[in-house]
Amino acid sequence: MAPHVHRTPVFTSAFVDGRTGARVVFKAENLQKVGAFKFRGACNAVFSLGDDEARRGVLTHSSGNHAQAVALAARVRGVPAWVVMPEGAPAVKVAAVEGYGARIVRCAPTLAAREATAAEVQRETGAAFVHPYDDARVVAGQATAAMELLEQAGPLDVLLAPVGGGGLLGGTALAAAYFAPGTRVVGAEPAAADDAARSFHGGVLVPADNPRTVADGLRTSLGALNFAVLRRYVADVVTVGEDEIVAAMRHVWERMKLVIEPSSAVPVAALLSGRLDVEGRRVGVILSGGNVDLDHLPWFR
Repeated sequence: MAPHVHRTPVFTSAFVDGRTGARVVFKAENLQKVGAFKFRGACNAVFSLGDDEARRGVLTHSSGNHAQAVALAARVRGVPAWVVMPEGAPAVKVAAVEGYGARIVRCAPTLAAREATAAEVQRETGAAFVHPYDDARVVAGQATAAMELLEQAGPLDVLLAPVGGGGLLGGTALAAAYFAPGTRVVGAEPAAADDAARSFHGGVLVPADNPRTVADGLRTSLGALNFAVLRRYVADVVTVGEDEIVAAMRHVWERMKLVIEPSSAVPVAALLSGRLDVEGRRVGVILSGGNVDLDHLPWFR
């Protein structure tokens, strides 16, 4: 992966430090290629394929950032890509996937439809399937964001990441366990899409039930592989409300001058809303992405 991904910068915010009483550092994956951390996992997965397998191309299903990531990773490697995208996927992300040269196959906006359509495309093409989050190669790639943050920022008491399918949080937890075992890893999730929190606290994997949240990147059900990682290496999963997510996103835009999407704002909301007591601690936050439909900003709803 190293020749292909950006080593994204780290930012601080006097505003956030003042609100929380902590020293907070932000890993700006909104400045990663394709505008999201997803390129790390997709790049690792695509470049892990043997030459014979890669020649047949790669395939995934995704509503947005992973779709773009697989499309670009395939283009960089010089192999074809097929992406199954549900109707209603954000227009900015559909346009980006097309721009990277992938062939888009549309389907109904349900997980079952995405999986069935992807299976059909795989039968027709023989392409290698790269799961958006429940894939060890993808999780290992996502782990490099936290690994870099720990190298750039030094020791952290707490490390926060958003959680949808769990690839980023799982990778973050694994990186912390290996490189900084004293760091407490916490996931943040919309209360309107809280399957990961319910699964984590209940000890049983609970699927998402048609979640409706402004954080479109976190509507996915937690994956089985990542659930096992979370149970072993994550300290807690907290939830935040929709208004808190939108307010946190706006704060980052206005105070830090960073364009982040709602999913990125979820862990920021957890800090600003006081869900976690971090006073006097060093805290890291993974800002997961910045792909925003500028015609539908959430504070204009």
